[in-house]
This record gives sequence, structure tokens and C-alpha cells, in this order.
Amino acid sequence: MDNDKATLSVGTSPRKKTKINYERLPVKAHYFFFMASLGPILPFLNVFGKQLGVSEMVMGSITAVLPVLFLVAKPLFGLIVDYFQDHRKTVFMGLLCAMSMCYVLLYFIPQPDGPFITEKSTYHLSDVQCNQLDICHNWELSEAAGCGHYKRVICNWTCGASNNETHLDALLNTSPITKNASVNVTPCILGNISSLICSFDDNKSHCEFSCVLHETEIEKDCLYGTPAFWGFVLLMSLGTIGFNVANSISDAICFDVLGSGGEMKYGHQRVWGTIGFGITALLAGFTIDWWSAGSPTKDYTPAFVLVLIFAVIDIFCCLQLRLPPIPRSDSILRDVGNLLKHKHIVVFLTFATLSGVIDSFIVYFLFWYLEDLAQVTGDMDNIKLLEGITVAVETLVGEVIFFMLSGKILKKIGYGHSLTLCFLAYSIRLGLISLIPTPWWVLPVELFMQGPTYAMCYTTIVAYASAVAPPGTSATMQGLVAGMDDGFGYAMGSLIGGVLYHEVGGKLALIIFCAMSLLCCLIHFVLYECFLKHVMLPAGCSPEAEYKPPLDALNATQVATGSELDHNS
Repeated sequence: MDNDKATLSVGTSPRKKTKINYERLPVKAHYFFFMASLGPILPFLNVFGKQLGVSEMVMGSITAVLPVLFLVAKPLFGLIVDYFQDHRKTVFMGLLCAMSMCYVLLYFIPQPDGPFITEKSTYHLSDVQCNQLDICHNWELSEAAGCGHYKRVICNWTCGASNNETHLDALLNTSPITKNASVNVTPCILGNISSLICSFDDNKSHCEFSCVLHETEIEKDCLYGTPAFWGFVLLMSLGTIGFNVANSISDAICFDVLGSGGEMKYGHQRVWGTIGFGITALLAGFTIDWWSAGSPTKDYTPAFVLVLIFAVIDIFCCLQLRLPPIPRSDSILRDVGNLLKHKHIVVFLTFATLSGVIDSFIVYFLFWYLEDLAQVTGDMDNIKLLEGITVAVETLVGEVIFFMLSGKILKKIGYGHSLTLCFLAYSIRLGLISLIPTPWWVLPVELFMQGPTYAMCYTTIVAYASAVAPPGTSATMQGLVAGMDDGFGYAMGSLIGGVLYHEVGGKLALIIFCAMSLLCCLIHFVLYECFLKHVMLPAGCSPEAEYKPPLDALNATQVATGSELDHNS
């Protein structure tokens, strides 16, 4: 197709004209609104579960099982899309509707009535008057023994000028706190209240409490058998599976629209998804804190409203997609299977999986770590705003720059060296996060490191998968690669990350993943320079053909020496 027919020249300057490619506008619009519908909820899913009371071990287990399902679902749906090519758009839009519905239904999961205290968290109470303290009643003790609104805690305390000399055994009331009410949660005392060194004749005496869960509460299962927990697990699972499958099919459709040899233009399309994601994540973080009005239990209503609005707009954008006809493979599984016999493909898939292992820890536990750090430093009031700003600086700066430059970088250094440098960047990023003294210091780290890690690594993986895919197997190949990266890789990373976080804490877990990234960088560099580089490049090929199979590299070279078409972004 003549590319000029799909463009419009704007301006009168004979030297430089801005061209709009109308064939690719629906792809850009889909990426923007698709990712904009996910920005308000996807970054907050884990801390949404944390607010429900899900521990890091349980959350790590959930997010370890999900990517295993991705590993099956992505190639399966890719195969369906490639086989039923005439119905690609119908299947795709059905996935988008199902995904959006699951995320919106999370709104109806019952939230905890008051502040939730986890095993490792500390709850601080200040300005408690002495005459407010009381001995716990029998009904409070019975409710604490079950799974009611009372938690048995051990408190360090100070009343007036008296310093605490012993731990105080108490029950902390976590009864409903309305959105606009001030937090006034007062512990009742187990035992004789006279054990407090406090002047009860003086109502102006005030107490300060710092409470942690009693060991009997730690072992109590008050959440995991409830409909709220299983509803959260089911909807989160179905929504996340739908997102991951739709994301890989979106990439396959994008490469189909770009046509053969258009891999280097992928970043110019995908960057619009990054912009949409960053804008709505920032907007959601701000509106959640504003709507919650200082309550320790965050109200996610604004986030779900944004999800619904942008999901509906995305469906209308997808109706405008015109998918070009592509060659049909006689045997999709056989063609993909033959591709997997090449050792450089196996190495590529292995390191794509390892990149998923490392990236998953940031995806699933970065906000978890920030909230734990915020509790220690007293920065919880605006934590959702900080999380929204974090996503915004990641996407609107780092990802935008590197998605736009990714094609030039890949042409310059090749797929192999690009993947090596991505692992090095991940190591630096994780190491820097482990050193931040307060949550707000994460912003400069994410500003500079999200681009050379996630954006560059993601582009390298999907572009290479498109370049090596046999004709008619693009969706299947994208599903396979994505299944290994954010499927099996995310499963392993989430499981390992959850266990490490629980056993050694967030800071040391970050350092361990930092060392893992550096080791992957060194191993990939050695393998590529010593073995793969010489095997994959036939004599006389330019460095631009790096990391391609010999036949594809030769074909790409022959095409490059002929007439070149100007593919507008």
C-alpha cells in the first residue's frame, strides 16, 4: 500500500512537513485509552490487597500463581487469534470488555472498617487523655478472641512526664471510622489499669501509644476464608489475566499494522499507552487521597470511576481499528516449534524470563516497600499521591523518552547488547531504591531508571519476537514470549520476592534482587560475546542485523539495499 495515501501534510514550509499517518491513529488511540483505563487500578492492586489485610507472603503466592496462568493463556489466545484471523478484532474486544468488568467489580469488595494492623506494622496513637483509658469488657474480649473489631496488641506507652517501663497488654478498637471523621481509636487495657503510671486526677494528662500485634493475633486467620478475600483473588486474577493477554495481542496487532520490517517503529506507537497510563495513575493517586480525606483506610472510588470511563472510550476506539490481511500459516505450532530449535532463541527466551523475574519484584513490591517505609517515617497521609506521582514520572518521562528512542538504540547496538544493558540498569535501579531514606526519594530513582529498564527491555523483547516470528504466527509468538517474560518469569519473581520480603525484609530483598540483576548482566554479556554473536551473524551482515536468525538477517540486509520506504510514526 502506498504510504503517502494515508498521510496528510500540514504546513506550508517546503523543507519540513508534518505527516499524520491515519492508518496508525487507531492503534495509538487504543494504546492511550487501554493503558489509561489501567493506570488508576493496576499499580495499586497489591496495596489494595494490603489494605484488605493480605500479607506479603499470601500476596506473593497469589501473584506467583497468576503468571503461570499467563504462560498458558497468552500463547493459547495468540493461537486463537492467528487461527481465526477474520475474527481477530471480535476476540480482542471481548477480552477488553471482560478485563474491564473484573477490575470495576473490585469496587464492591468490602473494605476493612478501620486501620488494619499487620504482623510487622506499628500503629501509633497520640494525644490520648488519661480519663479515656478503661479496662476491657467481656464482650470486647470475646470479640477479640474471634475476628471482630478488636485486635490484641502490645503497646509501648508514655503518659504525661512518665516514661514507660513495661509493655502494656491492650485491645485496640478498629471499629468503623467514617471518611470525614477524625481518627480516635483508644485502646482498652487488659488487667489492672492502675499499672499505668498516669495521673488520673488530671484530665489534661495525655498518653502516647505505639502498638504492634500480639503473637496470638498473628496466628489468627480472620481474612483468608471470607468472601471478601476470595472475591478479591478471583476478580484480580481474571482481570490481570485479561490485561496480560490483551496486552500481548495489542502488540501483535500493532506489528501487523506496522507491516514487515516495521519493528523499529513500535516504540512510537506504544509510547501513547505510557502517556495514558502515567496521566491516569497520577490523577488516581491524587483523587484517592483527596476522597479519603485523611482516613487511614483509603477509598478507591475515584480510581474505579476512571477505569470505567476510559475502558468505554477504548472499546469505541477499537471499533475503528482496520486490521490488514496477513499471511496464514499452514501449521502455526509446527512453525513456532521449529523456531525454538535454534539455540539463540532458547537463550533469548531464558533471559526474557529472567528479566520478568527481576521486573516482577518492582511491579509487585515497590509500593509495598514504600508504604512500609512511610509508616516508619510518618509519610502515610499522602502515600497514594506519592504512588501516583511515582507512576507518572516513570511513564511520562522515562518511558516516553526510551520508547521514542528505542528503535535508534536497537539499530545502533543490537538486540543482544541492549538486553545486557537492561540487566545492568535493573541492578542500579534496585540498589538505589534500597538506599532511599524516605519514600519521596524514590521519585528521582524512578525518573531516571524506568526508561532504561522496563521501557527498553520490553521493547527489545517484543521487537525481537516480531522480527523472528514466521509469517502468520505473530500473535502466537508474542503470546509465547510474553508468557515466558511476564508469565513464568513473574511467577518465579513474585514467589521468590514474597518469601524474601517476609523473611529478610524489603531492604535486604532489594539488595538480593540487585545482585541477581548484575549476575544476569555478566552472564548474558559473556554468552553473547563468546558464542551467540558469531553464530547468529552471517558473514558480511551489518551490526543492525544483530541478534537475528541468519536467514532473517540476510533477508533484512537484502531489503535494506533495495528501495527503502519511509514508514511514518
